[in-house]
Amino acid sequence: MPSRLHFGEDDFLRCRFAVSPLWETQEVVRMLKRPERQGYHAHWLRRMGRIAAGLDLTDLWLLMPQPGYCPDWLCPPPIGPAATFEEEIAAVRASDPEAAREETAQSLADTPGALELPQARAWLRHPARMIEHLSDLMEEAYRALVAPDWPRLRALLEADVAFHSRRLAEVGLGGLLPEISHRFDWHAGTLTVEHRGRHERRLGGQGLVLMPSVFIWPDVVSTFEPPWQPTLVYPARGIGALWSEAGDRAGEVLVQLLGRGRASVLAALDEPATTTALAHRLGLAPSTVSAHLTLLRQAGLLTARRYGHQVLYERTPLGIALASGGS
Repeated sequence: MPSRLHFGEDDFLRCRFAVSPLWETQEVVRMLKRPERQGYHAHWLRRMGRIAAGLDLTDLWLLMPQPGYCPDWLCPPPIGPAATFEEEIAAVRASDPEAAREETAQSLADTPGALELPQARAWLRHPARMIEHLSDLMEEAYRALVAPDWPRLRALLEADVAFHSRRLAEVGLGGLLPEISHRFDWHAGTLTVEHRGRHERRLGGQGLVLMPSVFIWPDVVSTFEPPWQPTLVYPARGIGALWSEAGDRAGEVLVQLLGRGRASVLAALDEPATTTALAHRLGLAPSTVSAHLTLLRQAGLLTARRYGHQVLYERTPLGIALASGGS
């Protein structure tokens, strides 16, 4: 079902990008519960699986219904363009208990029987204790699962922001948003987002926060309920190569499977690239690279996305597994 965000003149002047370690923490917790989100993160899961298994994330998962509402107080829009986790979790700990109780009750109602669970009843009776408990869990998850890789994650997220900031200057907001995700459609000052929920909101001069996320793929999140600032969260560019290790990607097994030309093209896509860029990188004719890309895409190893006049190719989870030797 679609959600719609209606822009006024002032809203165009108040659109900004942000990066949020708190948001990545929520989404990595959610990803651990949802196999459909794990395709790009097989390497990470193998490396961090034992650590993740040692965490009790049950209470956080209880407030992540699928489908359903996740309480905004637990992971609000970022308080600044580059806030630290310590700043963000401090804001969560300072949440208003009554507002947190109402949002938590709304989230629990989306899971049949959840309101009758002992911990749920305790949370609604003592929301201040709930805030402390869930904030502690979120901080534990951050320290164990996100902090060790945060420099790498932040670099990729900041690269996404830099790229899309340039595109914003080139094509404007109405041109940029459909490029960011095929689920975004822009018409006459209204952004329509195709996802599970239904929401209608006039931004009313608050503008919009655009936030890339590593672990949200393939989903998007649109807006937050008032009084939270409207926010769009979308999959960051380049996650296909995020966990790749250095080495020869076009191994002999891959060459035997695909042929040397197609194996070289697949291996060269450590980050999204155009036909022209790949041809220059590999020293091949653009027509040759184009033919290889077509076959790799038909085989389900690549996806293609249009950015303005360019088409960028990116490896799918299957393509990642083949390019990394299936390890």
